[in-house]
Amino acid sequence: MEKRVDGKLGTAFILIAGCFWGSMGIFVRTLGTYGFDSIQIVSIRVTLAALIFSLVLFVKERSGFRVSFRDIPLFLGLGLGSILFFTVCYFSAITMMPLSTAAILLYTSPVWIMLMSVLFFREKLDRKKLAALVLAFAGCVLVSGISGEGVTLTGLAVGLGAGIGYGLYSILGTIALRKYSPYTVTTYTFIFAAVGSWIICRPADMFQKFSGVSDPGFLAFFCCLTALITAVIPFLAYTLGLERVEASKAGIIATVEPVVATLIGILFFSEPLTLISGLGILLVLSAVVILNLK
Repeated sequence: MEKRVDGKLGTAFILIAGCFWGSMGIFVRTLGTYGFDSIQIVSIRVTLAALIFSLVLFVKERSGFRVSFRDIPLFLGLGLGSILFFTVCYFSAITMMPLSTAAILLYTSPVWIMLMSVLFFREKLDRKKLAALVLAFAGCVLVSGISGEGVTLTGLAVGLGAGIGYGLYSILGTIALRKYSPYTVTTYTFIFAAVGSWIICRPADMFQKFSGVSDPGFLAFFCCLTALITAVIPFLAYTLGLERVEASKAGIIATVEPVVATLIGILFFSEPLTLISGLGILLVLSAVVILNLK
């Protein structure tokens, strides 16, 4: 009974993460109006998230800052190979192809998670997981409304790279959680992601844009809010969820993100809800329900 409740709690954490990730469009579009490009928005997000995670770890468990030198490559993989890599690939894919196509390629991540989970963790690939995977992916395709126009081999490779990098967080995060707390894992992940982002974000140009705004106080507040809503809360919730459910299951449940993004587009940006998108939402929710059936 306790194990089943723990699994339900893990599902709840991952659903919370997906819902918060789904709100990212609001923050990215708003920061874009200040002239920041995609890479700079990524850098703002992960840098402030690293600072907030460090503060949380300092208050929660200061001993969590101590990690083995042998595990540094693991955190490098989480920060650079997963968080920074998949975000840069995703934003690059957006510039190379329609947004819907880029979103579909990003959400191949549950497929990669399932394959890597079978390979590295020997998770069983049962019919329930396969059915949920098919429903979730089909739902994402319908919600995003794939067009297939303007897709090049380079764009396809970059988009698939985003999906693999996104999925890698579940795999490496599961390994890290065997030895460290979720607070330590998320803190070091974002510290390394932040350091890497400053190499590619053109810091001088970013500071010039900050200094040129008429409302720097609001911008600073909004940047902190962006980090909190789109990175700190969802990644901590997702990592807490990974403690309680299998990586492959977590990847499928997280596909609620495009559903939430679609609903936010309807509510905040007056985007229409088509019959196809509505069917896609139902398919994704059906996948989550199937995974949580006894």
